Amino acid sequence: MRRLGNTRRTRRTRRTARAVAATAACAAALAALTAAPAQARPQTPPGPSPHWELKDTALADVRFRGLAAVDRRTAWVAGTRGTVLRTTDGGASWRNVSPPGGAELQFRDVEAFDARRAVVLAIGEGEASRVYRTDDGGRTWTESFRNTDAKAFYDCLTFFDGRHGLAMSDPVDGKFRILSTGDGGRTWKVLPNTGMPPALEGEAGFAASGQCLVSSGPRDVWLATGGAARARVLHSADRGLTWTVSDTPVPAGDPARGVFALAFRDRAHGLAVGGDYRADQPSPRAAARTGDGGADWQPATGPVPAYRSGVAWLPHSRTTALAVGPTGTDLTTDAGRTWRTVDEGSYDTVDCTPDLSCWAAGEQGRVARLER
Repeated sequence: MRRLGNTRRTRRTRRTARAVAATAACAAALAALTAAPAQARPQTPPGPSPHWELKDTALADVRFRGLAAVDRRTAWVAGTRGTVLRTTDGGASWRNVSPPGGAELQFRDVEAFDARRAVVLAIGEGEASRVYRTDDGGRTWTESFRNTDAKAFYDCLTFFDGRHGLAMSDPVDGKFRILSTGDGGRTWKVLPNTGMPPALEGEAGFAASGQCLVSSGPRDVWLATGGAARARVLHSADRGLTWTVSDTPVPAGDPARGVFALAFRDRAHGLAVGGDYRADQPSPRAAARTGDGGADWQPATGPVPAYRSGVAWLPHSRTTALAVGPTGTDLTTDAGRTWRTVDEGSYDTVDCTPDLSCWAAGEQGRVARLER
C-alpha cells in the first residue's frame, strides 16, 4: 500500500508540474501581448502571439452575454432571440440547441457541467425570468423555474458543483432574492431573506455577462451590485443563507454604473470590473481586487481603461486574468494591480477552462477562442 501511495503521489506531482509549466508558458505568452512591438526588437524574428480567433456562428443578429466554456473543444453560448449554441469541435461548427418556443427570451447566463448537461437563465421582469436545463446536449430542455413575482428580475446564476447552485434576483421588498437548487437545476426554491442585508436605494445587479453572481469552492459565493450610491459586493460562505457586504472603489452613483463582473480564483482572491456601460461616458477606476474574500477591496493602480463587463482568471495562475468589454480586452499579470489593453474587439463575457483554454463572446454573434 505504501508503494501504491508513493506511485500516486508521484503521478500527482507530475500532473502538478505539467500544469505549472503549462500555466507559466501560457502566462508568458499572454504577457508578450503587452511587450514592445517586434519592430522595436529587430534581432528577434516575429512569431505568433496569443490572440482572439473568431469562431463563426453565422448569427450576426444575436448578442451572446452567456458563456460556459467546458474545455478547448466544448463551449456553450446563450443570448438574445432565445438562442443557445453549443460546439464540441473548438468552434469549427455550432449546433443551435435553443429551447423551443423561447424566441422572445433574453438568455444572459449559461452554466455547463459538460458537453451534455447545462442550465440557462432567461432574464426579465415577471415570467420573462426562467431557468431551463438539458441533459442531452440541448436536444431537449425542461423548464425548471418560471418567476411569478412581478417584482423579481433574475440576473445571474452560478453552481458550486454538479448539484448545488444559486440564482439571484434584483431586490424584492428591499433585499436581493436568492434562488437555490440542490439537484443540478432540476428544481428551485427561494431562500429566506433573513440573512440578506438591506439593499440600497436603486441597487441592482447587471445581467451583462453572467458574472454578477460567482462562486468558488463548495460554499462561497459573491454578488456584485451597481445602480446605487455605492458599488458593493455581497459575500456568503454558506451557499446563500447569510451574507456580509462591503463597498468597492468602483464608481457608482448612477443607474448605469457599478460592478458588472466578478472572478475569484479561490475563496480569498478576487477581481471586480465594471464602470459605466453607456458608450459616451468614461469609466475611471473601473477595476478592483481583494485578497480577503471580498471584505476589503483595493482599486487597481493601473485600471482597465473603459467599461468592462466580463473577467476571468487563467486557471492554475495566481496572477494572470483577462477582462473584456465592448471596446476591448485587457490583461493583468500582477493579480489585478495593473491592466493593459491587448485587443480592441468587442466582447461581453469571458471564461477560461482547466485545460488553459479561454473563450469570449459578445455582440453580432461574436465568439472567439484565445489562440497562441
